[in-house]
Amino acid sequence: MALEFGVDTFGDVTWDENGNDLPQGQVIRNVVAEGVLADQVGLDVFGLGEHHRPDFAVSAIEPVLAAIAAQTSRIKLTSAVTVLSSDDPIRVFQRFSTLQAISKGRAEITLGRGSFTESFPLFGFDLSDYEMLFEEKFDLFKRLTTEDKVSWSGRHRTPLKNQVVYPRPESPIPVWIGVGGTPESVVRAATNDISMALAIIGGSPARFKPFADLYRDVRSKMGAPMLPLGAHSPGHIASTDAEARDRYFEGYRIMHQRIGRSRGWPPLSREAFEHEVENGALFVGSPETVAQKIAATVSVLGLDRFDLKYSAGPVSHEGIMDTIRLYGEEVAPRVREILTEG
Repeated sequence: MALEFGVDTFGDVTWDENGNDLPQGQVIRNVVAEGVLADQVGLDVFGLGEHHRPDFAVSAIEPVLAAIAAQTSRIKLTSAVTVLSSDDPIRVFQRFSTLQAISKGRAEITLGRGSFTESFPLFGFDLSDYEMLFEEKFDLFKRLTTEDKVSWSGRHRTPLKNQVVYPRPESPIPVWIGVGGTPESVVRAATNDISMALAIIGGSPARFKPFADLYRDVRSKMGAPMLPLGAHSPGHIASTDAEARDRYFEGYRIMHQRIGRSRGWPPLSREAFEHEVENGALFVGSPETVAQKIAATVSVLGLDRFDLKYSAGPVSHEGIMDTIRLYGEEVAPRVREILTEG
């Protein structure tokens, strides 16, 4: 497949001009505007991640993607990710089949276990069943996408016998698995004929090469065709490197601090931030700087898709819109030019 460029967001709650949190409803409307702009500037994919906490506004992915679908005509619309472990596979299938109809075939889905666990107690699931829930629900979901009549049984829901689930999608819905960096997850994606999306959120992107190679090696040993391989990393784009770093740092620091409280992370210094921009997984800078870094990442990992996670804590909607515009109009064409030049 041709190299695709996408953007995704978790619907981070942003600030107004006075430094106050915007209402979550306004954040959701802004996300819709961001998705529409992504389509207008020629990007290939727009993704939404699911969260259930006060610093993120998007907990229901599909209605927001449907609103974007109604105002666009070309861009693919996906989750980034759907936390299948704490959801019902049948309802997930129905919601995305409905989105597939509304968007005229542009729906995709990325399944994941979820690095945030708020959804488990919210929906009545025991975190001690974390692994089992995903394995069982993934098995059912895969059957729903490949079989018209499903017979299935498991520990966490009543059995199904020759059950047809509606609406039936008019065309197959592409399914990806989000992988954070364990060999077991890589092998699961490869052996189940699922495309893999690497979540590269820290450290050098090159350190994920063994996982990309493992995925391709498993597919090759199976005698199976290669499937698309993608990656997702955070970033921000402005006219200059200095402007991008200054505009992004404070929001990224606040997001890091909020999440870090529950995970034991130390406070983020400006020095550590600069080091991650220079050497790690933050794609922050001018269009040329970001294009060069994406091209290097695509080359070393052999990617078919690169998604930029453009939101970070209270980074403003205006800065986000500027990032999306520059990514579509300047960065994506420049990456293709660099790769063509070799």
